Amino acid sequence: MKHSYLKNVATLRLSAEKCMGCGRCSEVCPHRVFGIDEKKAWIKEKDRCMECGACAKNCPANAISVDAGVGCAYAVIMGWLTGSEPSCDCSSGRECC
Repeated sequence: MKHSYLKNVATLRLSAEKCMGCGRCSEVCPHRVFGIDEKKAWIKEKDRCMECGACAKNCPANAISVDAGVGCAYAVIMGWLTGSEPSCDCSSGRECC
């Protein structure tokens, strides 16, 4: 899959210090967000993250965090499914999509 979502809104975070380079994040990510170089994961394309949480749930080192199932990725998917504009209904008052 080569979908990109809204720019710079994904909640995905990776702690390189904690990463042990097992590669599970790369294996489970449906959008191939992660790469592995020199026994460390790195984020190749953060805007492809759909915030599903598979990477964080499968990371034995707890090096990855993501607010799974929330935010603009969900809004984009629902927009695709319903044929409408993305709306993440943010209550903070700031624009998030």
